[in-house]
Amino acid sequence: MLTLPSMWNLVISTIVFFIAVWYTRHFLDEHGLPKGVTRGMLVIVIASLASCGAGDVVYWAQQKMEGSQPAVQTSGDLSQLLKDVGQAQSLP
Repeated sequence: MLTLPSMWNLVISTIVFFIAVWYTRHFLDEHGLPKGVTRGMLVIVIASLASCGAGDVVYWAQQKMEGSQPAVQTSGDLSQLLKDVGQAQSLP
């Protein structure tokens, strides 16, 4: 199931992305890999993988701290759902 990431997930994965870009460029400069399209793609892929990994770690840590969210119970009976909604609207 696809869920929206938390604010911490977005912030930390963005920070990790830019740190990974800097570190990867620095590493490749030290090893003499010439600048070009291939090197740029390599930097982007490595930084993206690091960012996704950091986001997964944040999500995992958040689940450990908060616990798993209970599943939403859905009623398969549309008439019962409409009755419930009607009762909620009729309350003062």
